[in-house]
This record gives sequence, C-alpha cells and structure tokens, in this order.
Amino acid sequence: MSLSTPRRVLARTTAVLVLALGMATGTTGLLSGGQAHALPVTQGTLAFGGDEGDYISGGRSYSYGTASQDRMDVSADDAGNAVHLRLDGANGDWWSLDLAAPSGRVLAPGAYTGATRHPFNGPDEPGLDLSGNGRGCNTLTGEFTVADVEFGPQGYVRKLDATFEQHCEGGVAAARGEVHIDNPAPPAQLDLGLAVALDGTASALNGKAALHGTVSCSKPVRVEVSGDVTQVKRQKLIRGSFTASVACTPGAPRAWTATAVPTGDTPFQRGDVEVEARATATDPDYGQAVTAAETVAVHLKRA
Repeated sequence: MSLSTPRRVLARTTAVLVLALGMATGTTGLLSGGQAHALPVTQGTLAFGGDEGDYISGGRSYSYGTASQDRMDVSADDAGNAVHLRLDGANGDWWSLDLAAPSGRVLAPGAYTGATRHPFNGPDEPGLDLSGNGRGCNTLTGEFTVADVEFGPQGYVRKLDATFEQHCEGGVAAARGEVHIDNPAPPAQLDLGLAVALDGTASALNGKAALHGTVSCSKPVRVEVSGDVTQVKRQKLIRGSFTASVACTPGAPRAWTATAVPTGDTPFQRGDVEVEARATATDPDYGQAVTAAETVAVHLKRA
C-alpha cells in the first residue's frame, strides 16, 4: 500500500486544539474544548457546617469522603479558571461546590475575597457556590482560600486544598467548610493518527470510488473515519462522501477501507481525485473528542 508523502499531500495532516491552535507535520489529534468531562476523585473529602440560621447547612455539620464510599466527581474548565465538585453521599445526600477565580485568571493558591455566586460573578469577582440537598442561595457573598491546586490536561484536577465561607442573601449567618482532593497523575491524552493511501479504484460497474488507508492510536478506541471525494472530469464536478469504522489498538496502524458514492449521475472515473479525510475518536479518560485530518490527491485506477 502506498501512503501519502509530503510531495503528494495537498494539505498536510493538521491538528487543531480548541484549547490552543497548533499545526504539525505529522498526523496529530484534535481535542475539543468546552467544559471538561467530570472524573471521579480517587481520594478526597468535603466537610462543612454552618451557623444557626444559615440556609444551606441548616446549622448542622456535614462530612464526606471517598474512604466512606461517598462519590466525588471533579472537573475544571479548559482555562483552569474554575473547579466544580459534585458529591453523591452514600447516605443519599448530594452537594456541589464551585470555586472560581475572577474572569480571565487561572485558579491558583491564594485568598479570594469578595466572592459572589458562581457562575454569575462579575468579571472582577471570584465565584463561589455551595448548594445541594434541594437548597441553594439566590445571591451570596463569601470568600475562599486555595492552599494548593494542580491541574492536568482537559480539565483534570490533580490536587485541590481549599477552605471557604459563604453567606446566603447577604445574611450574617455563614456556612464554612473545606475540600481536599488528591488524585493520581493525569493520564496521557489520546493521540490519533490518520493516513490515506494514494491509490484507489473507480468502479466501471457502479461508479463508486474505493479508498483505503490506516489509523493509529495511543489508547484502545473506536475510530470513525469519514470524508469527501472531489473529482473534475470534462468540466463536470463529481462529489461523494465515505465513512468507515475501525477498532484501533496501540501498536501497528490499523487498516480502513471505504467507498465513496457519487451524489449525482456522473460516476467517479479513472484519474486524480481530492480526498479530505477525518478520523475521530473519544478519549476514554477525558470524554473528549479527538480528531485527525488529512487532505491528499489520490489516483483512481479503473476497476
């Protein structure tokens, strides 16, 4: 099988991170942005209590931890500006905690005063929100201190040690607590590769174009390959699309084959076509889509 070389590639394989736009000479993955996928906390605790008259705590104390079979899920946004914690207690309790730096800043160790309700905090205000068990503040004021925080890729939260104080509706009574998270080092991100072979066939029987190539991956994933084929013959534009699905495992590249069906009544014919191909898979550790793309000139032989 003849795979693409720099001379024949119309546009080199590129990878575009929504977090940061980047290009490479090889086939690299594309990681989508947005709110990161929440991942379970390996070791963590959440504890808080409140004054009499505090609406959130009801004047009671609460304590949870992964060692007590309480489930904790945590994520950060792509910019590392905010951390969101969701707790599902073994006793049926449920709580969420948001801690955010002012807009445009990364959450880092330090004291954050003048916090208001996240995500409605102003651009120069830190964000805070402790709610759950059917109770939440409409407006709030408060402060929190981050003693330690460490992020990984795709919103992964490696460490978080923080204390917080929250007042609902401008009241004097407060809820006060602390959160501690200690996760293992973040998994590597999925690396996805795509290659399109420079040879294909045009069927004289049905007018379809047969294509092939390979995909590679750094984790076991299901890779969806798709793309578009364009050919110009005798001043006629011939187009078609193709799809394929490949079970990819790390190691040697895995082959894919696909057939492009012309959209009109003009069949694909012998000669050169432009193939725009994409390979997409979901990173099993981060729940994010990763895409590799390649555009090449493919020569079709008559089948």
